[in-house]
Amino acid sequence: MSAKSAKAKGRRLQNLVRDTLRKAFHSLEEDDIKSQTMGMPGEDIVLSPAARRKISYSFECKNKERLDLWKSLEQAEENSEDRNPILVIKRNRSKVYAVIEFNSFIQLIKE
Repeated sequence: MSAKSAKAKGRRLQNLVRDTLRKAFHSLEEDDIKSQTMGMPGEDIVLSPAARRKISYSFECKNKERLDLWKSLEQAEENSEDRNPILVIKRNRSKVYAVIEFNSFIQLIKE
């Protein structure tokens, strides 16, 4: 796969996550949840201050056939600042999955 098509594949997942978050948090403005430009450092989904008040998570997106899970989780943690990191993963012809730290998951299902 060429670098260009790999970036396009990654961008599609980022846009899917962005659009799904926009639908879930319809009270936010469209510009409150953006997809980061490919190749730029930091988290993949950029949240405005208003969005950060409602969404306490940081998103790292990986759309790959072969994934170094631990390296990807490390990247998600490094980019998360003071928010909970979520690694969103997908590969061809698969569902989209979210990998989250276990204690954060327990807090989600406990509420």
